[in-house]
Amino acid sequence: MSASSRSCAVVLLLVCVYVVYLLIGALVFWALEKPREEKVRAELNLLKHQLLSNMSCIDLSTLEHLLETLMKANKYGVSLVKNNSENSNWDLASALFFSNTLVTTIGYGHTTPLSDEGKAFSIVYGVIGVPFTMLVLTACVQRLMVPLNLRPVTSWRRRFGWHPRTASTMHFVLLLLLVIVMFFVVPAVVFSIIEDSWSFLEAFYFCFISLCTIGLGDFVPGEQDNQKLRPLYKISVMVYLFLGLIAMYFVLRSFHKLADVHGWTAFFHLPSCDDEGEIRNEDASEGPNECETDTKPLEPSAGVSYNSISK
Repeated sequence: MSASSRSCAVVLLLVCVYVVYLLIGALVFWALEKPREEKVRAELNLLKHQLLSNMSCIDLSTLEHLLETLMKANKYGVSLVKNNSENSNWDLASALFFSNTLVTTIGYGHTTPLSDEGKAFSIVYGVIGVPFTMLVLTACVQRLMVPLNLRPVTSWRRRFGWHPRTASTMHFVLLLLLVIVMFFVVPAVVFSIIEDSWSFLEAFYFCFISLCTIGLGDFVPGEQDNQKLRPLYKISVMVYLFLGLIAMYFVLRSFHKLADVHGWTAFFHLPSCDDEGEIRNEDASEGPNECETDTKPLEPSAGVSYNSISK
């Protein structure tokens, strides 16, 4: 197996382990949070029935207790108005979605752990998951830099005779436009169709807030009543967020490369992008180096003698 194939296999293994890690987190959150959510849901329904049965003489303390319970439940993502048995914040798909937003640092905040055990596990899970996520994203982007950045720029320079700055700038502009269309415009159209209450601007805003890992939580997909195929929808959004984060990180790496070519990193005394070493290593793994071929030790029979020197 060549070095390039071995490197791709390692990245694929990392992604697989990452998916397994998300599944483990989802199962733990599901087991910890689902019973607590059902208990809060039962308390809300009980208070609601008590209020309706005593409509003519509502007790002030009961009403205050109801409001206090409603506010506390709303903090954990449980609503009395829109609450139903089909929409759970801690089913397997929702727990997987929460695990993904936790380790990617997006953190919408619409759903938070109810139990102390869940809060404690979030700390441990995040301590391991956040750097692991960064490692997976870095490994994926590192493998994409050569075929999607360095080779196109080198090809354009050879074919059109462009200056390195011109080729790098053109590549970055095209890359930025492609990412905006594929990960912002198209998903925004899809979200505005699926989410009835979202306009295109709101959907575009959600994509931007999410892929920049800001995660304000004012717009969260899959929270409508009776959402069709909600588990599949949640998992699809999770895959979109992961691929979108790779694209955003790739744009940042490409901008770093562009800054190197234009001398901006040197001007600001920042570390330069070392992608040239990557392509040299890959080329070296694909075939023998010309310099190594030329500097092979001479055979004994090919030794130079004084008689061979032209006089």
